Amino acid sequence: MWDDFLFNVEYGIHHVLDINAYDHVLFLMALTVPYVFKDWKRVLLLVSMFTLGHTLSLVLASYDVVKVNGALVEFLIPVSIMVVALFNVFTAGKGAQKEKVGVLFLTTLFFGLIHGLGFAREFKMLVGGNDNKLLTLVEFAVGIEIAQVIIVFIVLFLGYLTQTLFRFNKRDWVMVLSSIVVGLTIPMILNSDWLS
Repeated sequence: MWDDFLFNVEYGIHHVLDINAYDHVLFLMALTVPYVFKDWKRVLLLVSMFTLGHTLSLVLASYDVVKVNGALVEFLIPVSIMVVALFNVFTAGKGAQKEKVGVLFLTTLFFGLIHGLGFAREFKMLVGGNDNKLLTLVEFAVGIEIAQVIIVFIVLFLGYLTQTLFRFNKRDWVMVLSSIVVGLTIPMILNSDWLS
């Protein structure tokens, strides 16, 4: 029981921090970059909305409630990352902080749904004929949340360093990191099977 719990939590952590599947990290970078440490409650809520959407889509896919075209989902994942990064570029991060709980949070939930559907096939293989799909899913979600908090902390810490030590102003930091995310996302979109 304990071994299964640890395995599923570690699997969730690896899912986010996997260097070969860095789309999750890019999304979290774009989501977090407009914020600073004092905004930690808002950022944690945003990240949790993403996890909720991710988990919900895995539940729906695991119980065969939804079936989606894998190529379409793999195309929509980098598009969703691009949307968040471009929002940062065009608002220089100001829009995200002023946004009331609503549009940004619902958008993050929606992006979580898309990203979860991208992982649904692999997750179904993980649970297989397991009777405790829901428990496995919760344990996996705990791992995802832990990894996301790590990424968020790193982005906030790097933002603090660049703005304090290197005297970047916040606008420049948001623009630079968001532009990097855009640059890394473009090849993901162009190489998508959906466009082939």
